[in-house]
Amino acid sequence: MKVRFSHFPGTECYLAHVARVDGDGLAEAFLREPRRYTSRQVADLAGVPLYRARRFWRALGFPNVASDAVEFTDSDVEALKTLLGMVSSGVYDEEHVLLMARSLGRATARLAESQAELGAEALDQAGVPLAERPRAWRRRAELVVPDLARLLVYAWQRQLAAAAGRIADQDMSSVRLSVGFADLVAFTRLSRQITATELARLVDTFEGRSADVVTSSGGRVVKTLGDSVLFVADKAGVAAEIAVRLSQIHARGRDLPELRVGLAAGPVIWRMGDVFGTTVNLASRLTALALPGTILADPELAGELEGDRAFRLRAVDRLSVRGLGELVPFTVMPAEAT
Repeated sequence: MKVRFSHFPGTECYLAHVARVDGDGLAEAFLREPRRYTSRQVADLAGVPLYRARRFWRALGFPNVASDAVEFTDSDVEALKTLLGMVSSGVYDEEHVLLMARSLGRATARLAESQAELGAEALDQAGVPLAERPRAWRRRAELVVPDLARLLVYAWQRQLAAAAGRIADQDMSSVRLSVGFADLVAFTRLSRQITATELARLVDTFEGRSADVVTSSGGRVVKTLGDSVLFVADKAGVAAEIAVRLSQIHARGRDLPELRVGLAAGPVIWRMGDVFGTTVNLASRLTALALPGTILADPELAGELEGDRAFRLRAVDRLSVRGLGELVPFTVMPAEAT
């Protein structure tokens, strides 16, 4: 399969900004083809009105471009035709294609930003002067874009295969999962006391360790928010194991603040790669109520852990959970804990 990097939203948004600053072919170095069309020409080539083409463009995460600005490539035409073809073939209706485009745009925008930041850090570490950065960026584009494009498609296909396997026989209106929030204690105060470089390193370490623990234990990271991570698991025991392992790693290390974790089990709503609903809200509220270094679970998840010899449960005082009423949560500890 031939992959064109400009198909991936987020990248061109960043590159358009770079091109305005540099004006020396940097965008083309990443897009790997010349910009030759206006937005109106793209719409005409795809056979749709401009307003409809722009609707898809905005769904991918890009602002409208002046109708006389030559910003688009052959791949942009191809991408628009692909989206329209998915509608005309009946595979999806237009609203679902737009939802898919928004999801793709959000995911790849974050990916592109992180790759651009890593590239900039590499140039900083190599001591490349600012005046030489455009040329260095063009060399980097020639080296990394083909490999990154192949890896992006590979990772996406693997993730799609795994996701489809999980939900192929599920009623998506009533998915039941165990949900966990892990949160760094006093992160806001700490962020005021350390340098930006130290803060970035702390966040990278936290996200990296958390992702490794969650995935290696059989859970799935839904999203990270700097000082917290939201994860899900199909079984309560897996979610509890993740929570325990995360807490133990933080307790042993000196480079991260203490951690607190909230767990809840119940129905959730999956939408565009995110989870919503009362169960998610409850896990988040319990995290805020948990003491540093502890894991707090709702009665539902605690009930599913009863009889599991890997854990010890202890009921705590009745708590008022904002927006959800009162309940008696349980602390979760590994069986060997004293």
